[in-house]
Amino acid sequence: MLRWVGLLLWIGSSAYALPEGFVYVSTVSPDIVQEMRYAGSDNFIGQSIDGYVAPRAILSTPAALALKAVQDALHPFGLGLKLYDAYRPQRAVNHFVRWARDLHDTRMKDRYYPTIPKDRLFAEGYIAARSGHSRGSTVDLTLIDLHTHQAIDMGSDFDFFSPLSWVSDQRIDPRARAHRMLLQRVMEEHGWVHYDEEWWHFTLRHEPYPSTYFDFVVE
Repeated sequence: MLRWVGLLLWIGSSAYALPEGFVYVSTVSPDIVQEMRYAGSDNFIGQSIDGYVAPRAILSTPAALALKAVQDALHPFGLGLKLYDAYRPQRAVNHFVRWARDLHDTRMKDRYYPTIPKDRLFAEGYIAARSGHSRGSTVDLTLIDLHTHQAIDMGSDFDFFSPLSWVSDQRIDPRARAHRMLLQRVMEEHGWVHYDEEWWHFTLRHEPYPSTYFDFVVE
């Protein structure tokens, strides 16, 4: 049973309480841009995902503070972070699994997995029944130009299911590879571990809930 903090964060006329140990990223680092893909239809499924009521990023408190440290380190260079996903409810992961088993729904194939047969998404590791995101200390993100708020070229889009999204893929433009290396380096310097097969994916090295998969709603 999760113990809820007494502090309520008000938005308009509504109040939201988070489990103890979690914060909204905007309360820790408000200048991190948030483009929470799973709260809308701009994602590999093509619809909002179960458990995302609002497009807001939530993380464990240590993860949010570590992400702020990255943002602060990038700022003098005119760069910043854009978040695509942070904490992810287990019910959202379950939604991904149900979708992956429905082989008839391929409406987003051309954009997100053009070269991978949908029936191979489990076998090749693109979809799984558990996600580190549900532990509250994993993020999907990219670099942006602080002046334009435009994402910097990384050689492939977020959630592009292909070896082109691997950190070290040699087929992408050298400039994009350099951007990947920059993101990886600054994240690792502030306590994050990268995932080799997704340039956008990082987990806090000393995450506070390494064995717990949460399922509270993002709202």
